[in-house]
Amino acid sequence: MTRFPRLAPDAMTPAQREVAAEISAGPRGEVRGPFIALLHNPELARRIQQLGEHLRWKSKLPAGLLELAVLVTAREWNCQHEWYMHEKLARKAGLEPRVFEAVAQGKEPQGMSSDEALVYRFCKQAHKTGRIDDETFVAARERFGLDGTLELLALNGYYSMMAMVLNTAGMPLPDNAAPPLSPL
Repeated sequence: MTRFPRLAPDAMTPAQREVAAEISAGPRGEVRGPFIALLHNPELARRIQQLGEHLRWKSKLPAGLLELAVLVTAREWNCQHEWYMHEKLARKAGLEPRVFEAVAQGKEPQGMSSDEALVYRFCKQAHKTGRIDDETFVAARERFGLDGTLELLALNGYYSMMAMVLNTAGMPLPDNAAPPLSPL
């Protein structure tokens, strides 16, 4: 049971209805996942969804690399819901199952492309030390530009925040699915 119940439309404030309509009209198509909880603070939900919409649908990073970053983040936070939703997106984006299966097991994937290895290393450093070393930063800047490097960094922060919301809310998995991540 979630700590932040889904709001029925007739129970929403005008601000909540407005934000719910904005979310539903955008690429998400509906209020789901962490936005069920976030809608309890409509202005926060609005601002967070705008950032997420940019990072997820307008990023210059290729979809497979973006989803790899999300899965590394989900694993770091042991966020079942985030993993469940984004594993499907990673498959659709062409990320090799052996890559995300290793991440799910808390292992460094073998045989990654150079871009995947760079994104993996960048994300692990962001989560483990809160910093990116010079070598990794320079490699990211050369490969993705400063704007793409900032997007990669922001992805880690955004999906960390979303993992905290989902974990704290106790958001159930869709369709009563089994948790996809085992404890490490």
